[in-house]
Amino acid sequence: MDNSQNLSYQAGQTKGQAQEKGNQMMDKAANAAQSAKETMQQAGQQMQAKAQGATEAVKNATGMNK
Repeated sequence: MDNSQNLSYQAGQTKGQAQEKGNQMMDKAANAAQSAKETMQQAGQQMQAKAQGATEAVKNATGMNK
């Protein structure tokens, strides 16, 4: 293998490694986004449950829940 072939091979190796690194970073970003989405959904459900509880407490206190 002459020097130009060796350099071409090394460039190909570097390109492949960079692409793989990019794919890994994209996977990590997608996982982080999914985790954030799930966390926000859980927070929203908790807030909804608290609001429902507060509504029921007001109804009970005012006698509207009979």
